Amino acid sequence: MPFARLSALSVVTVISLVWCLAAPGTSYPLQDETDIADLRAVNPINHFQVRFSWHNISCPLCKALFTIVDVALLSDTNTEHVARAVGEACIRLHLAEEKVCREITELFRDDFIRALQESFLWPSEACGVLLGPSCGHFDIYAPWNVTLPKVPKPPVVPPTPPKPGSPQSRVLFLTDIHWDAEYAEGSAAECKEPLCCRNESGRASWRSRGAGYWGTYSKCDLPLRTVENLLQKLAKAGPWDWVYWTGDIPAHNIWSQTRAQQLNELSTISKLVRKHLGPQVTVYPAVGNHESTPVNSFPPPFVHGNRSSHWLYDTMAEEWAPWLPAEALETLRRGGFYTAQVQPGLRVVSLNMNFCARENFWLMVNSTDPAGQLQWLVHVLQEAENKGEKVHIIGHIPPGLCLSSWSWNYYHIVNRYESTITGQFFGHTHLDEFQMFYDEETMSRPVGVAYIAPSVTTYINLNPGYRVYYVDGNYSGSSRLVLDHETFILNLTLANGYEDVSGGLSKPVPDPAWTLLYRASQAYGLSTLFPSNWDSLIQVFLKEDQVFQHFWYFRHKGHVSEPCKEACKSTLICFLHSGRYDLLQQCDLLYRAKGQRVRSVRKTLC
Repeated sequence: MPFARLSALSVVTVISLVWCLAAPGTSYPLQDETDIADLRAVNPINHFQVRFSWHNISCPLCKALFTIVDVALLSDTNTEHVARAVGEACIRLHLAEEKVCREITELFRDDFIRALQESFLWPSEACGVLLGPSCGHFDIYAPWNVTLPKVPKPPVVPPTPPKPGSPQSRVLFLTDIHWDAEYAEGSAAECKEPLCCRNESGRASWRSRGAGYWGTYSKCDLPLRTVENLLQKLAKAGPWDWVYWTGDIPAHNIWSQTRAQQLNELSTISKLVRKHLGPQVTVYPAVGNHESTPVNSFPPPFVHGNRSSHWLYDTMAEEWAPWLPAEALETLRRGGFYTAQVQPGLRVVSLNMNFCARENFWLMVNSTDPAGQLQWLVHVLQEAENKGEKVHIIGHIPPGLCLSSWSWNYYHIVNRYESTITGQFFGHTHLDEFQMFYDEETMSRPVGVAYIAPSVTTYINLNPGYRVYYVDGNYSGSSRLVLDHETFILNLTLANGYEDVSGGLSKPVPDPAWTLLYRASQAYGLSTLFPSNWDSLIQVFLKEDQVFQHFWYFRHKGHVSEPCKEACKSTLICFLHSGRYDLLQQCDLLYRAKGQRVRSVRKTLC
């Protein structure tokens, strides 16, 4: 491979990783006249929380930068020089603090270079990766298709509410715990690093806030005591019919993590979940993007040896063996995904969504259905259809935030098996959201909804939270659809004793309460939570701003600093319509009367 290609792609990838370090947020469509600064208004994030600025680089400057870097590196064909050059670029562009730049390039360099040596990207394409197609052409992630069986799609029967008194299943949903073993009460809640509230953040002073006992409204993760307190409360809040747990256990200190630390955190939290919820409750986990180190590094099964993910998947299989059948553990060890029967007539599929993530640099080698996961999914769904089973799909990253081809194929699969797939459950954004799926022929009939549940962690500027789903229960003819859901939070202002500081110091509550924030049916006046109801609710958001502002408040788990108006509202509503990454037809239909055009801007929590 020409080294010029290697050096350019090295810089691109590490710059993208520093973006993961420093730019929290989620995904929103963006109107043509809206710039990144306007988009940031969608999230109430202060300037101190975002310290990354490569999006301000002009196209000519970007091309000049990579030309200079390539010329300088032509004779340096080893990883040592590549890593040093990338680290210097990170520092000189002020993409992060010098310490973070040095450590992240050291941590990521070996796996990066191995993946990059097998990928293809010319320097002229590098700026297309960073700045978009207007600045260069980037086609590594070429289109591809899964093969659907020739079995005709069954006639679609619109869902109907269950008869009064029908059984319901109460399902606990946990996601994005992000336990920070270095969390330190009283440490600085505002710092230059991408993660604060740690000993290395320094101590709080009269000019800066200190980390709270139970957590902090800032770019901070959670202490273990908060996670344990949650699990203790969940044990008392049962019984639970089963649990979905969609990953991201470690903290956001992605520049300084080791495999030993990742495995310790995986084992510690898995054991605590099992201890507090009890052996009688089955937990169905999914793999998050933070489970690995380097973060987002999930090589497909064709990568063998020490660079493979066996070190992670094998430990997951050991920790999760009490919950999963042997055949599920087999595919978990191979690719981080599995299927299992929850109850007679209901099957869960746990997808490894890292195989759809642009941030997974191994997909630059080959992004065509990594690990054959989607083709496997088609097989599982066809077998379920043949048997009359319903299927719930769980995963970490919402499919609407995936690589375009992966997202398109997933959307196509959901359309084909809309009568079999009765629930989709994801996390990753840390916010309370959803994304719609429509029939591909007319793009008007709702066929599914992907629930995106709020995080346990506070990162960034949030209350800790969790979700409870009420699902049509275990009886003959059950739809297994979500009938309602509740979101619970830990109000940090109350828990940390900030509401009463008359004595000069806050006094944390010894055993804080996790309280109901809202119940979907009551908050939005919904009789059912079918896809058509969520589609209708989006129309209500457009007409009744008060209802939308309630959604905005719930979306941030009850901690939001300002309302979402105009461009913010338009971009968020567009996001809710777009269950596929490149799907903007719904936004075009939505804003056609106003003469607006919409394009997509992708910004995900890494």
